[in-house]
Amino acid sequence: MSKGEIGFIGLGRMGGPMARNLARAGYSVHVHDVEPAAVRRLEDATTVTAHGSPAEVAAHATVLFTALPNDAIVTGTYLEAGGVLAGARPGLITCDCSTVSPDVSQTINAAARAKGVDHLDTPMLGSSPQAESGEVFFMVGGDRARLATAQPMLDVIGRLTMFVGPSGMGNRIKLLHNALGAVNAVAVAESLALCVALGVDPHTFYDVVRQGGGMAFSTYFDRRALRVVEGDFSPTFTVELMNKDVTLAAAMAGPHLTHTPILRETLAAYDEARRHWAGEDFSGVTHVIERRFGRAIGKGPATP
Repeated sequence: MSKGEIGFIGLGRMGGPMARNLARAGYSVHVHDVEPAAVRRLEDATTVTAHGSPAEVAAHATVLFTALPNDAIVTGTYLEAGGVLAGARPGLITCDCSTVSPDVSQTINAAARAKGVDHLDTPMLGSSPQAESGEVFFMVGGDRARLATAQPMLDVIGRLTMFVGPSGMGNRIKLLHNALGAVNAVAVAESLALCVALGVDPHTFYDVVRQGGGMAFSTYFDRRALRVVEGDFSPTFTVELMNKDVTLAAAMAGPHLTHTPILRETLAAYDEARRHWAGEDFSGVTHVIERRFGRAIGKGPATP
């Protein structure tokens, strides 16, 4: 017996595994994606039903999730003809797991409320391995009272959910988080490049930072430093997506951007990385630093 009717729109690197995990947990999952191949990857999940538009998915769902790439696509998916709100029934709860501008979340929230729909911004921390294993972390902005209805589904696809404030606050915090992560990626690249330029063995440097108990250690350093040295830039979260998030964070900063030179430099580095290495892992910003130093850090390909 089905646990309930769930909608899921956006079946890419994150959304596809999340929709599958909901189906495995016993939910009837109504799905839509503009790429037919993404839908076909769920064909073996017997409780998944494909639909031709977001409106059709919304008409069948009591809770609906979206996992989409950018502001324009999220806005269109919810607000355009054939979008979620065109098919939504009063009482629907929508959870947007995308990383978008807080203004987009608030605009959709206002339009949803006018139709008796509750919209939560539920951006994620984690990448494809966490989506596969059901260990995503969700930050939730919106009406806290409505979170309880979506919580059982969030518990299936995530390890932790944290309510962080009113509509838009989930994405505000997510962008702050990813901007800090991007700054860390550029700083680690500079440190490794300088390490190699000074004749320091990067593996020895890694061991000192990781085991020494000092303040230089970070999750990013732990997970990416040796991958960079080995020239492994296979993506779990791409340069293109990180560039989008840093761009949104800079826009969110508004007049305060003048006081954040490190964020501005990070944005410039990711803008350059996107032009040449958009599909690599976001650690691919390392190539920008390699080009500045005029030498490779490890075994990576020659930079353009």
